[in-house]
Amino acid sequence: PIASLKREMRNLSEECNLEPVTVSMAYVYFEKLVLQGKLNKQNRKLCAGACVLLAAKISSDLRKHEVKHLIDKLEERFRFNRRDLIGFEFTVLVALELALYLPENQVLPHYRRLTQQS
Repeated sequence: PIASLKREMRNLSEECNLEPVTVSMAYVYFEKLVLQGKLNKQNRKLCAGACVLLAAKISSDLRKHEVKHLIDKLEERFRFNRRDLIGFEFTVLVALELALYLPENQVLPHYRRLTQQS
């Protein structure tokens, strides 16, 4: 299920024209949550969505309507409520200890894989 969630994250990110580096960051956030044992059947889609949203906000200059478009897409793809997503975004931030700027060595392996696939 984790691999398929990551595939969904990638597909959605491509539809919203997010950069591969943004997707890579979302993957790192997501994997950190997995390693911390924060994921369960109930929250895994919210986790994935919040990771994409946080990565998009931090790594690019999304304008307001683009953020809204991204949230619409996340809501539609992962079938959750945007209110739940926004609330969960904070939960994820706390779990990541607000460490959204990632060292290059954490992001690069994902980035390489993503850019070689496309």
